[in-house]
Amino acid sequence: MANIKFWRQGEPYVWGTGLALSLVLTMTFTLLYVVISNGVLVFWPKQVTLASLQDGRHVLGEVVQMEDNPSTGKGRQQFKIGNRDLYGLDFKWVDTHAVKEFSVPPTVYVLERQEHGNFYGFLKELKTPGLVLPAGEQGNLRAAMELIEPQRAEVDKIERQIAAINATMEQKNNRLARMRYKKEENTPEATALQGDVVKIRAEFDRLVAMLGTKRAIVSANEAVFIDADGREKTIVLADIVRFYQPNSMSWGAKLGYYGTRMGELLFAEPRESNTEGGLFPAIFGTIMLIFLMSIFSFPLGVIAGIYLREYAREGYLVKMVRIAVNNLAGIPSIVYGIFGLGFFVYGVGGQIDQLFFAEKLPTPTFGTGGILWASLTLGLLTVPVVIVATEEALGSIPPGIREGSQALAATKFQTLTRILLPMASPGILTGFILAMARAAGEVAPLMITGVVKLAPALPLDGTFPFLHLDRKFMHLGFHIYDIGFQSPNVEAAKPMVYVTTLLLIVIVLILTSTAIRLRNKMRERFSVADL
Repeated sequence: MANIKFWRQGEPYVWGTGLALSLVLTMTFTLLYVVISNGVLVFWPKQVTLASLQDGRHVLGEVVQMEDNPSTGKGRQQFKIGNRDLYGLDFKWVDTHAVKEFSVPPTVYVLERQEHGNFYGFLKELKTPGLVLPAGEQGNLRAAMELIEPQRAEVDKIERQIAAINATMEQKNNRLARMRYKKEENTPEATALQGDVVKIRAEFDRLVAMLGTKRAIVSANEAVFIDADGREKTIVLADIVRFYQPNSMSWGAKLGYYGTRMGELLFAEPRESNTEGGLFPAIFGTIMLIFLMSIFSFPLGVIAGIYLREYAREGYLVKMVRIAVNNLAGIPSIVYGIFGLGFFVYGVGGQIDQLFFAEKLPTPTFGTGGILWASLTLGLLTVPVVIVATEEALGSIPPGIREGSQALAATKFQTLTRILLPMASPGILTGFILAMARAAGEVAPLMITGVVKLAPALPLDGTFPFLHLDRKFMHLGFHIYDIGFQSPNVEAAKPMVYVTTLLLIVIVLILTSTAIRLRNKMRERFSVADL
C-alpha cells in the first residue's frame, strides 16, 4: 500500500523534475563558467617569458598552457610566440626538460600591429627622419609614437574625407544613371550634375595624391626590433596599434591597458581577418537586426494571436491554422533562410529593383542580401512563438471577466483593448522575450540573407537617406562562426571567439532583462486582483 501511495502522490515525478532542473542549471552554469573564465582575461597583459634551451636557441612569448607530452610523457609548455612574419606560426610547444633556464626580461616589448599579429622582442634602435624627438629621447619608443600620432590622425582624416567624397559621387552618379535610363541625359540638370561629378573627381584625385604623400612621410619612421635569437625586424611606427612592456607594468598600468582594450572592443572596427581589434560593426548590426525583427514580428504575431483566440470561429480551418503555427515554430532555421532568399531577396527585392532601380540593373540594389531581408526572415521565424504566447495569454484569462465587461455594455473591442490585452500583456511579453532571445543567436538564415564577414559601411549612418536597409551587415553570431571555423589561424582566433560569445550573451541578457522588467511591471499593474 505504501508503495502504491508513493507512486500515486507523484513523488518519482517530483524527484525526476528536480533532477532535470539540476542538470539544466549545471550545464548552464558550466557554459557560463567556461565562456567567462576564457573571455574576461583575454585582454589582461600577460607575463612574457624567455626560455633558454639546452641547444642554445631561445623562445620568447606568453605561456598559454602546460601539459604532458603524449609521445614522451614529460611536461611541455605552449608558448604564444607571435612574430608570424618571421616564424610563420603563432604558437610553439617547448619540452620542459629541453629548457636550461626561464627568465622574465623587463625590457621585452609586445607590439600590437595592423598585420601579422603581435610581435615579441627587444628594441634595438629608432629610425625617425620625419620626427624631431626631444633631447635625450632619441631612443624612446613612447616619445616617437606620441609624435607619430598627429600624423596618423591626419591620414585617417584624409581617408574619411575620401570616403565622404565617394559617397557623394555615388549619389550623383546614381542620379545621372537614372536620367540616362529615362532619356534625360541632355537636360540642363543632367549637364549640371556632370559638371559636379567632374569637380568631385578632381577633388578626389587631389585628396588621393595628398594621402599618398602623407603615408610616405609617416612610413619613413621605423623601429628596429630583435627577437629572442637576435634576428632583426624593421617595423613602421604607423603600423603599431599599441605597445607595452608587460614584465615591468604596475597593476595600475595593466588596468589602464585593460580598459583601453575593452574600449577598442566596443567602439572600434575589427582587423587581422576579424581576429583582432573591435566589434562595433557586429554589435551594431546585431542590435539593429533584433530591433527591426521586433518591429516586424511582434505586431503581426499579436494581431494573429488575437484573431485566432477572440474572433475566429472554432472549426476545422482554425484547427489546421493552429497546427500549422505550432509546426512552424519547430522548423529548422535554415529552411526560413532558404525561403527568405527565394521570396524576399529574389522575389520582392527583384521586383523593387525592376520598379525603382532599373537604371542600376543588372547590379542589384534590393535584389541581394541586406539587413531588411534578414530582419523579415527572422521575423517570420519568431512570429509563431509570439502567436502561441498571445493565444495562451488570452486563453488564461477567466471567462467571467469578458462576460462582466460585456454585461456593463462594453463592446467586444473595448473589452479587448481595455481589459484583456493589459491582463495578457505579461504572457505576450514572455513570448516576445523567447522570440528575441532565439533571433539574437540565429546564424544559419542570416548567412544567405545578408550577413557578411566585414561590412564597409553601417546600415545607419550620416549619409542621406541615413537608414540603408539594402546594406549588408555584421552579426556577432556569424562573427563567432567565421573566426572559430573559417579563420586560417584558429588557435590565435580562439580568444576572440570567447570574447565575442561573452559579448553576445551579455547583449541578450541586457535585452531580455529589460523586457522581463517591463513584463513584471505590467503584471503588477494589470493583475486580476486589481481589476
